[in-house]
Amino acid sequence: MESVGLEALEEAIRAAGSQAELARRISSAERPIKQGHVWNWLNRDGKVPAEVVRDIERETGVSRHRLRPDVFGPAPAQAAA
Repeated sequence: MESVGLEALEEAIRAAGSQAELARRISSAERPIKQGHVWNWLNRDGKVPAEVVRDIERETGVSRHRLRPDVFGPAPAQAAA
């Protein structure tokens, strides 16, 4: 199983307070997210879907580059190093 950005996802969960709260913060009418989705990303899927990464970044401050470096690449400061 691939495990891209799981430490960053765990950090985002801590920043939000819980898996359920993270789900609530990033959920929308068009894309409902439940606690079970977050659990699956962490324990089954091994990564956050790319389409929710920017929402997680906005709500928790955890960088999209850390959550999905395979999609967004290294953070700009890392890329310059």
